[in-house]
This record gives sequence, C-alpha cells and structure tokens, in this order.
Amino acid sequence: MTRGSAAPIAAPGARRISAVFRACLAVAGLGLLVLIALVAGRFPVPVADVFAILAAKLFGTAPGDATAQVVVLQVRLPRVAAALVVGAALSSAGATYQGLFRNPLVSPDILGVSAGAGLGAVLGIYLALPVLAIQAMAFAGGLGAVAIVYAIGALVRRHDPVLTLVLAGVAVGAVLGSAISLLKVLADPYNQLPAITYWLLGSLSSVTLGDVFAILPAVGLGLLPLVLLRWRMNLMSLGEEEARALGVETRWLRPLLVAAATLVTAAAVSATGVIGWIGLIVPHLARGLVGPDFRRLLPASALLGAGYLVAVDLAARTIAPIEVPLGILTALAGAPFFLWLLAAGKRGWS
Repeated sequence: MTRGSAAPIAAPGARRISAVFRACLAVAGLGLLVLIALVAGRFPVPVADVFAILAAKLFGTAPGDATAQVVVLQVRLPRVAAALVVGAALSSAGATYQGLFRNPLVSPDILGVSAGAGLGAVLGIYLALPVLAIQAMAFAGGLGAVAIVYAIGALVRRHDPVLTLVLAGVAVGAVLGSAISLLKVLADPYNQLPAITYWLLGSLSSVTLGDVFAILPAVGLGLLPLVLLRWRMNLMSLGEEEARALGVETRWLRPLLVAAATLVTAAAVSATGVIGWIGLIVPHLARGLVGPDFRRLLPASALLGAGYLVAVDLAARTIAPIEVPLGILTALAGAPFFLWLLAAGKRGWS
C-alpha cells in the first residue's frame, strides 16, 4: 500500500465473523455471570454442586446436598431468571423509547408507565389483595397510564406530537405519584406501608419461577414487533419528517412501538416492582459499543441489561447484612451516569 493511501476496508465476511465472535463472547460472559450469581451468597455453593443440582433437575440424576439444592433451585435460580428477563425487558424498552424520542436521556418512565404500575400495586397492597392480584393491578396500571397519555396527545394537536407525549407523560406521572403518596399516608404504618415502600424500591427477593413464567408471554409479545420492525426503528430515529419522506407511516408505527415497549415495561415492573435507571443507562452503553443501528442495538441492550441486573441483584444480597432494594443501587449507579451524560452529551440525536 502506497504512502497516503486509505486503510483497507474489512470485507463483509470478516465483519460478519467479527460480529458473531463478539456476540458469542457477550453470551459467554453473561453465562459466567449467571454461574457466579448461583454460586455466591451468604451460603456459598461450590460450582460442582451447582452443576450437579441443575443436572438433577433437568435429567433426574442424584440431587446432592439437600440444603444446597433448596438454595440454588428455590432461592437463587428464580432471582437470576427474573433478573435476566426483567433486565433485558427494561433495557430493550429503553432503547426503543430513546430511538422514538431521539434522545438518549429518555427512559421507559417518560410516559408514566412506572408511575401507573406503582399506583396499581400500591392500591392492591392497600386493599390487602393477593399477590397475583397486586401484580395484575400493577400491569393494568402501567398500560392504563400510557393510554391516558396517548389520549391527551390525541386531543392536543397544536404542538409537536413527540413533545406533547413527553409533557403529557410528565403531567400524568405527577398526578399518579401524588395518588401513591396519598395512599402511603392512609396505609397502615406497621403492615401496609413497609410493603408499599419496599415494592416501590424494587426487589427480586420474593420472585418465583411461576412469576417469571407469568410475565414471559407479555414480554415476548412486546418484543416481537420490536424485532420485526427493527429496520423501521432506524428510520423513526431520523425524525418525523424524514421518516415520512422515506415512506414510513408514522401515524400507526409510533403508537405500535410505544405500545410494545410499554407492554414489556409494565410486565417487568408488575413482577419486581419499580427498578429505575436500567432503561436509561444500559441502552446508552450499548449504543456506545455497537452504534445506533437498532438491528444491533436491541440485542446488545437486552444482553447488557440482563447482565447488569444480575450483577446488581448479586450486590444487593451480598454487600450488607440485610438485602438492599434494587432501586437504591440502580439509582446510585445511574444518577452520576445521568449527570455525566447530560454534561457530555451532544446537541440533538446522532
């Protein structure tokens, strides 16, 4: 190659192999993190025992130590499974919202879904309903909040539709937050109030495999259109006018993608409580690693979000004598990142 000539461009086949290698490396890293989460804790379980217990569950072999079996299968495995599903769901929803609103500072909370789910769950706890009913009310509350925001956006047509949705989401979220505060004041301070506070901070301590299987259909149904329409998401991130000029019918595509991301978020929050910041910081980290192309950004966000929540949950149950709610740890990590992002971020969307 002569002096001053351009550097050779990698062939498409080489780029594809490199992408597959990075994906395999990411999956292997996530698998290692899951193994660590099953091994580590106040009752350490040797790696060999973990594999023996999982093999006994899958293939019916000898189960090994009874205490270790209870710890792995009934305590840690449900938490890890929930962390994988919820982390991937919230991160995927965050990546979708950020692309639709063309802003890396947007999170799934922007349209009030977390506030709506919180109000539904708090109302269920206040009425002393069963756990399943509380989760159902949280799920319905999240979907209902976004439906109200979209109804307001449909009535207010004089302004930019994206700006209208954001402002309506802020207003509806404030109203729902005040309703949550009112129920906290009225709740029994000895029984209901601690449960309400703990739920609003998010936790995986009481999650079962049944809860994980219960939210999987809603999460899968919400992720399906995001996967199928991933190339159109790239056009939506260009802006309303540009997307329409390229033939995208934004009038139905934007509500569909918002509904899908909302369904995923509401399902995740209904099972674990409100876990903030994941949908904000993880998609931005994924965008820094793989770029803004939604075809790569969506799986990267899902993998990073799953691993991030597994790591946070591991820290929550090991760093203190009592379990720390997940919302506290995610806020401690997310708030400084948010301030850095706000100070160092570029003007506009790119």
